[in-house]
Amino acid sequence: MTDKEEAKLAICEMCHSRCRVVVHTQNGQVLKIEADRSYPLVDEISPPTNGCIRLNGAKEWVNHPTRLNFPLKRAGEKGEGKWQKISWNQALDEIAERLKELKQKHGAESLAFTGGTGRTRDHFTARFMNQFGTPNLIGHSQVCFAVCTNLSGAMFGWPLRHRSSIRIERDSAGKPKTKCVLITGLVADQSTLRLWKTLRNAKNLGTKIIVIDPRRTATAEIADLWLQIRPGSNAALLLAMLNVIIREGLYDKEFVEKWCYGFEDLAKRVKEYPPEKMADVTWIPAEKIVEAARMFATNKPAIGAHGMGHEQHRDTASADQARFALSAITGNIDVEGGEYIPGPPRCIPETNLEGREYISMEQKQKQIGIDRFRVVSHLFFDELLRNSAKVWGKDKLWGLGRTNNAAHAPSVYRAMVTGKPYPVRAALSLAANPMITAANTKLVYKALKSLDLYIVSDFWLTPSAELADYVLPAANWLERPYFATFFGIDCQMVGGDQALPNIVAGKYERFHDYDFLRALGLRLGQDWPWKTLEETYDYQLVPTGMTFREFMDKGGFEFPPPEYKKYEKKGFATISGKIELRSNMLEKFGYDPLPEWKERHPIANPELAKAFPLYLITGGRFLPMFHSEQRQIDSVRKRRPDPIVQVNPKTAKELGIEDGDWIWIESPIGRIRQKCNYFDGIDPRVVHCEHGWWFPELPGEEPWLHGAFESNCEVLIDDDPDNCDPVSGAWPLKGMLCKIYKCKKY
Repeated sequence: MTDKEEAKLAICEMCHSRCRVVVHTQNGQVLKIEADRSYPLVDEISPPTNGCIRLNGAKEWVNHPTRLNFPLKRAGEKGEGKWQKISWNQALDEIAERLKELKQKHGAESLAFTGGTGRTRDHFTARFMNQFGTPNLIGHSQVCFAVCTNLSGAMFGWPLRHRSSIRIERDSAGKPKTKCVLITGLVADQSTLRLWKTLRNAKNLGTKIIVIDPRRTATAEIADLWLQIRPGSNAALLLAMLNVIIREGLYDKEFVEKWCYGFEDLAKRVKEYPPEKMADVTWIPAEKIVEAARMFATNKPAIGAHGMGHEQHRDTASADQARFALSAITGNIDVEGGEYIPGPPRCIPETNLEGREYISMEQKQKQIGIDRFRVVSHLFFDELLRNSAKVWGKDKLWGLGRTNNAAHAPSVYRAMVTGKPYPVRAALSLAANPMITAANTKLVYKALKSLDLYIVSDFWLTPSAELADYVLPAANWLERPYFATFFGIDCQMVGGDQALPNIVAGKYERFHDYDFLRALGLRLGQDWPWKTLEETYDYQLVPTGMTFREFMDKGGFEFPPPEYKKYEKKGFATISGKIELRSNMLEKFGYDPLPEWKERHPIANPELAKAFPLYLITGGRFLPMFHSEQRQIDSVRKRRPDPIVQVNPKTAKELGIEDGDWIWIESPIGRIRQKCNYFDGIDPRVVHCEHGWWFPELPGEEPWLHGAFESNCEVLIDDDPDNCDPVSGAWPLKGMLCKIYKCKKY
């Protein structure tokens, strides 16, 4: 620390956007945080960071009085709220010994890892778990990003550019090169601020926007065409659009003939889904489905961008396949203004840091859920790596890391409780709060309580941490360096300095995730060749000829010019060497190789539908919160003090519910209460619950657990594996059944 004011570049992690910022500090205190105006394309792709309401809470967040500062050891029963302050050495020594004992008694697979969005670098976690020998890394992979990544990898040989890094470039006349954007299940104005600014700019310059969403969001309001879909019927709608495009001959015949495998099979399949038939399924008039299909096919080049609202259904895999097929048959793949295939990053991919060689095939095959849900599994991921190597080379293998392969979380929590298919007796949580973000909260609670050892590394005593045996204080984004290729698959490379110390003698000792995992791993006899986090970045940057320091001194970014139509030189890194509309990978793993639509919704059960007559959707992003974070930040909480459930006024009035009333939302497995908000932008048959709610101000000990059961929508979600998507294992966060009624007393 110094009396002199310093300015450091950093990567803000208050949400997914990962904006570059400049942090001004003095004597270890944050003075201000502002946008990094030197960042390339900042005016085109970055939000107005200086006014970002999430970022504005960062100063309060970093020095918050309730942040964890030193390791804690449970001093009473789980959930009793009694803690003993201990040293890092004691914590690491004791945890290592207990892990050794559990591994010897139950096997390496008895340890699970729960991860969330943001803080942790997935490949470091994967390195620790791979060397320990467990395949049971869990989180939200099946409902967040991994399914679309693996399926687009299987179809195209590399994932398409992620929605957060979409850039709509302009021609010499200033007009957008992208003529149409299809948005599915994505509230860009609340979740992906880079894309939101991009969309508004493009719209003003003539780009057509199609939005598929059950709610009239700000993103939907700027659309040329808004399709207010029945929750959970995404695959049906997209298959109907494919039907129209193929039936009317609007596809790119030359591209399809030369570069697409299985078109005839796809054409035969989509005949089963004419728009006239799918109108009843989707609640969208047939003429609107036809209009959307024609708009997308005739305004080229076009881009599809989907969010998590597209991937949290019982038809996730088919919806992804159909979405990608739309871009493929219209010839919008790896062309300027269309869907870009970035290819490997210019640095050493994260996969090379994972220590995958340490986990045996025998252990991979023990991954819980692999018997049913193999798309997000070690084995599927390994096959993608092999295919990728044929085109991209072995030294440039898949750059996405742990998020691509994961055990099936609902099945792992059941194994903790039942011991089937084998005992899971310990868990480690980094950047995760499963008591608030994992489906079926009552089951998760029972599972975490049953563990012999539960370790949490976090910033706060969350409801999950309150059930832990050890709670370890983590460094936040201002207290550690950062380097990544954007979402692991893009050529955009970003980095940030450590703006603040993570250890101040006598005040706090917050470890970087890397330092924690390495220190614990070394105690378990693991191989960690890089002594510091920055050394790993130096290693990754070897192909560029720069160290991390040099990278940051240079400005911390590289935007190499895109190379289009790479397939003309390389082909596609798939089994057939072409885009696989009929997926050989899916067929090889025992699934239908083509997308389909089947009615899997519980509405098909007449008795259940009568008792719970409304559709429930959850998880819509809302500012200023991000997932379950920032509830204790006063400046943020003042903007959103209470959890909100959106209800159509017609439905609410029929049930005697006034705007602003606290109401019960009840599903077949539980009930919670949130505050009613009249919203005519939602169908009268649908209600929308906010997610991520807990109340740090409530007591942490049981039975309160910071209000984990009060307003948390995960309490309502039935994640029974039999109710999940049969291919991906996605559990339904959208399109469940519920009923609502007024709270008599609150």
